[in-house]
Amino acid sequence: MNIGIPRETFPGERRVAATPESTERLRKLGFTVALESGAGAGAGLADEAYAGVELLPDAAAVWAQSDIVLKVRPPTLADIAHMRKGQVVLSLFWPAQNSGLLEAVAARGVTLLAMDQVPRITRAQKLDVLSSQANLVGYRAVIEAANRFGRFFTGQVTAAGKVTPAKVLIIGAGVAGLSAVGTARALGAIVRAFDTRPAVREQVQSLGAEFIEVTLEEDGAGVGGYAKEMSPAFIAAEMALFLQQAREVDIIVTTALIPGKPAPLLITEEMVEAMRPGSVIVDLAAEQGGNCALTRPGEVVVHNLVSIIGYTDLPSRMAVQASQLFGTNLCHLLDDMGGAAKFNVDLADEVVRAMTVTHDGAVTWPPPPFLAAAVPKVLPAATPTAGGSPSPAVPANGASAKATLASTPSGRPNATQKAGSHAGGHGKAGSHGSPRGNSNPVGLFVAGAALLAVGLVAPPAFLTHLLVFVLACFIGWQVVWNVTPALHTPLMSVTNAISGIILLGGMVQLGTGGTLSAASVLGAIAILLATINVAGGFLVTQRMLRMFVREG
Repeated sequence: MNIGIPRETFPGERRVAATPESTERLRKLGFTVALESGAGAGAGLADEAYAGVELLPDAAAVWAQSDIVLKVRPPTLADIAHMRKGQVVLSLFWPAQNSGLLEAVAARGVTLLAMDQVPRITRAQKLDVLSSQANLVGYRAVIEAANRFGRFFTGQVTAAGKVTPAKVLIIGAGVAGLSAVGTARALGAIVRAFDTRPAVREQVQSLGAEFIEVTLEEDGAGVGGYAKEMSPAFIAAEMALFLQQAREVDIIVTTALIPGKPAPLLITEEMVEAMRPGSVIVDLAAEQGGNCALTRPGEVVVHNLVSIIGYTDLPSRMAVQASQLFGTNLCHLLDDMGGAAKFNVDLADEVVRAMTVTHDGAVTWPPPPFLAAAVPKVLPAATPTAGGSPSPAVPANGASAKATLASTPSGRPNATQKAGSHAGGHGKAGSHGSPRGNSNPVGLFVAGAALLAVGLVAPPAFLTHLLVFVLACFIGWQVVWNVTPALHTPLMSVTNAISGIILLGGMVQLGTGGTLSAASVLGAIAILLATINVAGGFLVTQRMLRMFVREG
């Protein structure tokens, strides 16, 4: 299969969707790669650096011969004019903000995977373009602030006098915010961070920053780990806190965004005027309206001797690193989709389905929830395409959140089929899976007959012990596998739970049959060993946690 990388035409965009390193990985996956000449120039990457890559004179040639097109920014109308039916496009897209482009792409029969729609689940972390780019944005925000600030970040005592450390406030402790916290702390500043999600407190504190919060308790965690809109009372308390902080700090970095909505206003003109002359505000939400009332996207505004930085191209200001991370995310996605030999847009895969915004001439965004209870039991009828093969029946108006795809290009069962298509909800997992939901009657009969035979010939004491053993297995299973992972490290969660059960068992046996009986001795040994294991587990856990706490 052929992969094409056209040059980015968005004003100020210097990134490229593939670097020499990532194109080499694509070639190892079996793809042939074509690059528009000069596509990497903005990132300082010469055409000659792309070994084994075909260079094409313009974007039209790239689109004409590519099965898969990789881009950073959303396709333009000029790009859409070059698209052909059956092509696959991977790029940032922001479907909620680009509904017109969404319909235009769908009309061309193109399958478009939006890299900004990667679901926030563990196995999709290696594909998360937003996180990889936001990490750079947070770092660069602090560097830009330091450039405008004109003073040391770190405190110093010299013969010429004392220099007080800069005070930095980070509003929003997501990926960009935490990156900004770490960078500001590394430069020696006193850092404070605020977030509406209490769960990020430990992350902020582990980086050596102070976590500040309002007295009104309200959880701001939304779907997918993003922040949600807060109540008017919380917002009022939040604004009072920001005004107080504005009088004290030298630098404010705002990162607050709510997916699909304009950036919330957090820094008012009154707060800007309350800051000391020479202070700096870096508004990372400038592209969506900004968190500061005085922000101008793409510009630096000076108001009352306070600089408000509204740059919208911070990733492009680190174009080489940003392009490398972006290209690596794309390589991981193409690898998960089967590489060149088995490439497949598998709409039964929840990650691929969440990212797919157009497919076979239909708008497929927003995706349906991948929950068995929410999947209809009746499959929608397949509609024939121009080629005569059935295609998924997806409403053209994008209302696919309530429908599931009847089939996938590879013929694999979709989420509905995996959940079971019978009224009772019981079915097989698929041709490669084991049966689920069906009990084996023969096995149950054999097990029941064996237990009955044992009960007829075994002494009463044995049956009592057997009952205790079966209950212990059941209760032990529930205790061990229901331990909340957040309470322990993955290494210690199961072992500590098992050791706790051993401790209880040893205590029960201690003193049974006399002081020096076999049961008492074994119980004492079990208590000793289990105690050592539990204590050692917590010590190791504490030592591991201290590795992530910045001293000073």
